[in-house]
Amino acid sequence: MSMETEIAASLEGSHDDGSSRVIKDVLAGTCGGIAQVLSGQPFDTTKVRLQSAPEGKYTGALDVVKKLMANEGFSGFYKGTLTPLIGVGACVSIQFGVNEFMKRMFTGRNIQAGMADTRLSSGQFYLSGAAAGIANGFLASPIEHIRIRLQTQTSVPLLYNGPIDCIKKMYVGSGFAGIFRGLNPTLIREGHGMGMYFLAFEALVKKDMSRNKIERKEIPGWRLCTYGAAAGYAMWFTCYPIDVIKSKLQTDALSKTSQQYSSAIDCAKKIYTTNGIRGFFRGFLPTILRAAPVNACTFYAFELAIRYMG
Repeated sequence: MSMETEIAASLEGSHDDGSSRVIKDVLAGTCGGIAQVLSGQPFDTTKVRLQSAPEGKYTGALDVVKKLMANEGFSGFYKGTLTPLIGVGACVSIQFGVNEFMKRMFTGRNIQAGMADTRLSSGQFYLSGAAAGIANGFLASPIEHIRIRLQTQTSVPLLYNGPIDCIKKMYVGSGFAGIFRGLNPTLIREGHGMGMYFLAFEALVKKDMSRNKIERKEIPGWRLCTYGAAAGYAMWFTCYPIDVIKSKLQTDALSKTSQQYSSAIDCAKKIYTTNGIRGFFRGFLPTILRAAPVNACTFYAFELAIRYMG
């Protein structure tokens, strides 16, 4: 085996052929996605209700929690969980699968260029994550739209009887485009957000391996959790306002004639007019509280699955 091949194999932590590696990346990403949903759904429900509620309905995150527990019980936090459990598993598998593919591609380019240090640069980590986010955004947008509609319904009888009924009513209200409402801000959030997400995690892993002279598989679990938490902060601190716009668009009226926002830009203008800069950070507290445990679980589950599959 040549030195270049040894370097590439070391970076990937595997000698598998390409197709086998992709399958393992996707399966491990699915494990990470399931861990993400189960650990993060209560935080996400709280965030979405704060983001999309009429002005004055809630005084803050704790008020949402108190009212939800009083009116709907603990199960209310897990409204709409089936859709993200299936969908987010698929989304995260795409994120990690594309990110790992892009990392291999950049590693190959670095080797072909004859670079003395073939390890990926910060820019390459960011571009790998951004590509993963954009690829995932087309699937994440309708999945999140359905989840948000289900999470925010509080009236009785319920407007939607489940994910399928929700899709039907969205289609009747605005056609196929209605299902993908909020796609553009989702792509922006996913592209930049995932770029920062994977950049933060991979940079910390790279530094750990270099500082301690160990392989990736030797990094202890508690440090992987710490790096995953940092990745979550890196993402949300840099892309949260666009997520607020997305949530506003996806909780707007179904019928085009009744919608409050004509576009993402129109939504941003109205948020600023009504609440100023603070309006772009509604629900930020539960999101940041969620970021550490959820992304720690996501990356830990992914890395453990990769190690288990070899």
